[in-house]
Amino acid sequence: MLKNPIPKVTNHLQNRAIGIVYGKFTPHGSDQLNRGFLIDNKGEKIETVVLGKALSLLKKHIDLNKSYYWIVYPKNKNTQNLHLQVAGIWDPYQLNDFPNDSSKTNFSKLLEELNLKDNYFSVRGELVFVNTQKKEIVIKIRSAAKSKNLKNKNFKLVIKGELSRELLHSFVSLDINRDGNSLKLVNYEEIEKNLSENN
Repeated sequence: MLKNPIPKVTNHLQNRAIGIVYGKFTPHGSDQLNRGFLIDNKGEKIETVVLGKALSLLKKHIDLNKSYYWIVYPKNKNTQNLHLQVAGIWDPYQLNDFPNDSSKTNFSKLLEELNLKDNYFSVRGELVFVNTQKKEIVIKIRSAAKSKNLKNKNFKLVIKGELSRELLHSFVSLDINRDGNSLKLVNYEEIEKNLSENN
């Protein structure tokens, strides 16, 4: 069974921002394995932090000289400075129950079977801002975490693209491509209108 790096949505109003990026992780230093850069196959660097559960995978299984498919959460303050948080590593052989003959297998073909590709992000949340001049939109993503000690449960993502102002405060599901340090809208679906009236 091929494990999907970006799981299917379980609730039609499920908020999320998750993606898959192929690249090599370079830590800032051997004493600081959890922070560094993800360097993609074009040599683009993205500021990256490795989250706790992925850190043990990194220490045990990852060869830092090789490229992998990283399952990441995107964060940004504007369209120029993408920051990634590594939540996991997608390797159907080493880390999944899958016949181990990776020499014959084309990972990008496997991704296509799952309707995914390198640099794809799934973003679901409330459209809170549209800037028609800059062709930018802002999506607010609410964390599902019930934990009270998470101060910034909600966060916003700035995405290059155009959506109608009529969609403001609607819950939308977006297909996004990463281009360098920017996230670009590919297509969208409106899931529910006027969230703020319902809350």
